[in-house]
Amino acid sequence: MALEEIRSRVAAAEQEANRPAGAVTLIAVSKVQPLERVVATLAEGHRVYGENRVQEAQGKWAELRERFTDVELHLIGPLQTNKARAALELFDVIHTLDRPKLATTLARLAQERGACPPLFIQVNTGEEPQKAGVLPDDLDAFVAEVRALDLPLEGLMCIPPVEEEPSLHFALLAKLAERNGLSGLSMGMSGDFERAIALGATHVRVGSAIFGERDYG
Repeated sequence: MALEEIRSRVAAAEQEANRPAGAVTLIAVSKVQPLERVVATLAEGHRVYGENRVQEAQGKWAELRERFTDVELHLIGPLQTNKARAALELFDVIHTLDRPKLATTLARLAQERGACPPLFIQVNTGEEPQKAGVLPDDLDAFVAEVRALDLPLEGLMCIPPVEEEPSLHFALLAKLAERNGLSGLSMGMSGDFERAIALGATHVRVGSAIFGERDYG
C-alpha cells in the first residue's frame, strides 16, 4: 500500500510550491477497489475518499462509516438528476456539477433538506465532445446561475485530455477560478498531481497510485 509515499509526495509538492503544509486535500479514489484495500488505508488513518457512482458508494460505505465515523466522501463521477437526492444524503462534497438542470435540482433538494454539501463545477477544459463539463466560454454565466440559486459553490474541477499536457489545463482552470472569485481547485490525479499542486490545486484525486490498478472484472 503506497498511501504513505503519496502523502509524502503531496507534502513535498506543497513545500516546493511554497504553499502551507496541509493546503492540499488528498482524495483517495476508492471506486471499484476491493474492500480490503480501502480498509487498509482507513487503518492507516486516511479519511477522505472519492467515489464515482452513488449506488456503489452506498453499498460500500454504509457499513464502513459505522466503523469509521469521521470519513469524508467526495462524489467525483457524473451525477444523474434522479440520483441527486441520494447524493446529497451520502456525500460531503460534490465535484461534478455540470449543467443547469442538475443545479436547479440540487437547489430544490437543498431547500427541502436545509443543507447542501460544497459544490465544484466540472469544466471541460479540453472541450472534448464525449466528456461532461461546462465549456470554458460558458463558465462565467453558469457560475452566476449557480450563485443565483444560493448553492454553496466552492470551486472548479477538471479532467484534462489524456493526450495533452495537463499543466495547460490546470493553469486554465486556475485562471477561470480566480476570475470568478473561487478558491477551490479539484485537479490532478495519480500521474500528474504534483504538477497540479504547483499550479494551485486544493484537492487532488489519487486512486491507482495509492491502491494499485483497479480490477473492473
